[in-house]
Amino acid sequence: MNSRILLAILLAAGLWFFMFSPWTAGITNFWLTMSVSGALLIWISMISTKDFWKQFSVTSKDVALGLISAVALYGVFYLGNYLSTAWFDFAKPQIGNIYSMKDGSNPYIIGLLLLVVIGPAEEIFWRGFIQRAVGVKYGDWTAFIVTTLIYALVHIWSFNFMLIMAALVCGAFWGLMFMYSKKNLVPLIISHAVWDVAVFILFPIG
Repeated sequence: MNSRILLAILLAAGLWFFMFSPWTAGITNFWLTMSVSGALLIWISMISTKDFWKQFSVTSKDVALGLISAVALYGVFYLGNYLSTAWFDFAKPQIGNIYSMKDGSNPYIIGLLLLVVIGPAEEIFWRGFIQRAVGVKYGDWTAFIVTTLIYALVHIWSFNFMLIMAALVCGAFWGLMFMYSKKNLVPLIISHAVWDVAVFILFPIG
């Protein structure tokens, strides 16, 4: 893994620490910080990825895949919420802590940020830059495993097991989509953005 990719991952880890750790909580508005971080990660991805714009191909099939996958992932989380809260006493409070991040913020603004900045930024950076770049050097499956694990681990600063597991599931889901959609980011961006708005704003499961 070259220094450019390592530096990008370390920067992302630092941003996630600032956004999620208990030591930095309340210093700034979480959603504003997340959006600024997302914009920075998009910029890094653009200047670091050869033929950046060739990753975006919009067809009706891509849009349909994005929407259907968002619904499927929501179903996975709906079932996961039911089972985890039934089996583990810590699950419900930890899920509640995740939803508490939107307390005091305008849900319409949060939804807009998730839809147009945060969701797209995560896919452009984690799959479009990191997974793609690692794949070029080490192969697609190694890139999938490495990126999925790192994407989950940067959430460790939250010390919230349910959030870390959610990131692991999402990272694996979108990582596989990236591989099997011929590395086209459009269906992933649609899937991530729509799922974010559904699970956080429109149809919360916690």
